[in-house]
Amino acid sequence: MISRLLYYLGHWEVWHWFAKYILIGPAWLWYCLKARSFWFFTPSNPTITFGGFVGESKFAIYKQLPLGTYPSTALVTPDFPVDKLDNLRCSHGLKFPIVAKPDVGQMGLMFRKIESLDHFKQYHRSMPVPYVLQEYIDYPIEVSVFYYRMPGEDSGRITGFVKKEYMQVVGDGVKTLRQLIGDYPRARYRRAELFSKHESKLSWVVPNGEPYVLSHALNLSRGGRLVNLENENDSSLLKVFDDISRYTKNFYYGRYDVKCRSIEDLKAGRNFSILEYNGAGAEPHHVYSGGFGLFSACSVLVKHWGILFRIAEANRKKGIPVWHHESGRHFINHAGRHMRLLKVLDESFEFCDSVETVIVPAEFASFAERYSRAISTNSEIV
Repeated sequence: MISRLLYYLGHWEVWHWFAKYILIGPAWLWYCLKARSFWFFTPSNPTITFGGFVGESKFAIYKQLPLGTYPSTALVTPDFPVDKLDNLRCSHGLKFPIVAKPDVGQMGLMFRKIESLDHFKQYHRSMPVPYVLQEYIDYPIEVSVFYYRMPGEDSGRITGFVKKEYMQVVGDGVKTLRQLIGDYPRARYRRAELFSKHESKLSWVVPNGEPYVLSHALNLSRGGRLVNLENENDSSLLKVFDDISRYTKNFYYGRYDVKCRSIEDLKAGRNFSILEYNGAGAEPHHVYSGGFGLFSACSVLVKHWGILFRIAEANRKKGIPVWHHESGRHFINHAGRHMRLLKVLDESFEFCDSVETVIVPAEFASFAERYSRAISTNSEIV
């Protein structure tokens, strides 16, 4: 218990978000007071629901990006016939392995790499909410690019550029997966979660030198590691994201998560694919990449909130409205319940050899159906 406490005291980046943000909460409240709205950020990215703070549709965002800059993607609803899933996959030119993730989600919850049709069916039967199906992008490098552009300006600025690394172990031909997870420092306080997720393979002896990925989601919250690439942040990189920003017209503030063949290719605008775009709710990931103490990181976060406020105000003056208080309150409460649903599913879902799947509790399935309908019609849950 004491060792765990000492570990957390020395690693602020793994603290619960509330523990970090309570220190800088007054700055956020100040911007709310200046704008006379808790939802001052909603005009920041006008064509993204709620400005991309939470609850936005990934599929809707992809459709605003230039063709060829994101993976081939299909939107799948829970009521889609199971016996037609393979036809859907083939019609979009998708070959196994493929990727599935909730259309509305966060922190890598229910993100899965799917290797077979059986696994595809298991995932579909377990998902009570719409999800996106994508080609698996096997470029070796994944990066995050935090970009903003003031409305009316042709060029923006990249304030953060980091590389993501998987949470993985490497076999020695002797130890089982359970032992490797037990010995892995980054899994120190996530062993129960990882044992549950990889239960069917815990007795497997991982071959010598073979890497085994514990989480295919490269989010920091899912065990990913961030490496600062600020030395690679230059005018070539900026031009690529200026071009994308001008194409979308209304993406002014947020973070692009991108896979690429190499950093050089990304700067040249080739051999890359945008996995996700996170709007007003995006964090500048470079504060978690080492070299930042708690207070210096908080300073960076507050600075970005100031940028977000200025962008939102500029768009508001152009006639883009701030969400009404009650609409925003309902939306953010429902989004929170949706994420809790995904967390329950994520903690219990595991692919198995048979087609038996996780049984989704009736109350969750009912809520998910109503939530999805409200999202699609931009109305209140009933």
